[in-house]
Amino acid sequence: MGRLDNGKWIVEEVISHTKDGEFKRQEQSFREIIEADGKHPPEKDRYHLYVSYACPWAHRSLIMRKLKNLEDFISISVVSPFMLEDGWSFMNDFPGVIPDSVFQKNFLREVYTKASETFSGRVTVPVLLDKKTGTIVNNESEEVIRIMNSAFNHLTGNQEDYYPEDLREEIHQWNKDIYDNINNGVYKTGFALKQEAYDKNAKNLFEALDRVDERLEGRKYLIGNKLTEADIRLYTTLVRFDPVYYVHFKCNRTMIRDFKNLSSYLKNLYEIEAFKSTTYFDHIKAHYYYSHKQINPFQIIPLGPIPEVG
Repeated sequence: MGRLDNGKWIVEEVISHTKDGEFKRQEQSFREIIEADGKHPPEKDRYHLYVSYACPWAHRSLIMRKLKNLEDFISISVVSPFMLEDGWSFMNDFPGVIPDSVFQKNFLREVYTKASETFSGRVTVPVLLDKKTGTIVNNESEEVIRIMNSAFNHLTGNQEDYYPEDLREEIHQWNKDIYDNINNGVYKTGFALKQEAYDKNAKNLFEALDRVDERLEGRKYLIGNKLTEADIRLYTTLVRFDPVYYVHFKCNRTMIRDFKNLSSYLKNLYEIEAFKSTTYFDHIKAHYYYSHKQINPFQIIPLGPIPEVG
């Protein structure tokens, strides 16, 4: 793996930690929006999405793209699940890889430097690109899915709202807990360098999962008895939990399948076409077990656990 430093690729370990051995996630750099009369107006086939089927942050954007009928409006490229010294790549012939149709680049880092020659930082997905200007609009998944939720409604006719005004306060509250302790919590647990950091974050992770499990008693969705972005954000971690995080990140107190309510909640979400059709377990397992050599140095991809979702 590596990172860009003033546009130059440096091969090094890019998992950042604090002095206490805790994993620290990078703040994203591209934070513009798509809006009428703005720099990036909504238009059909003007935008392109770079994703990994393995990455939970990119998976959010794929689900929203499907839910909002944006397949004909936003084209996609899919990187190989194998992320090694050269970072995300389009060169591997792993099933499902979709090459870069915009710039014909071999590596995602080249898309970043095409947009900003002096970019410094980690090269992450998702990336929402404006094909007309050749610039990156946004690479923060939270903002990408909110752009998709509303920016193209007048063009697609799809008025479904997964971030409704009357539920936003609750959505923000649950998003914060889920992001800090579950979405990012599995990484803070798995990438901990010291026992104390692992113990603290594993405890926070499972306390949060217990809270969500209790919240889902008698509920189909987290908030307002309807599907919202909070469910989308939670799903992408839950669906990876048993086959990857339980083993690979040592998040092994309890499998999702053994929670009273989370297990049925995950199965119900998986049966929604936008969730099921964008979930690629082969990419998920290949990426985590093969790419994180500091955790799994022999890059052995285990047989199980078998996901219990269908």
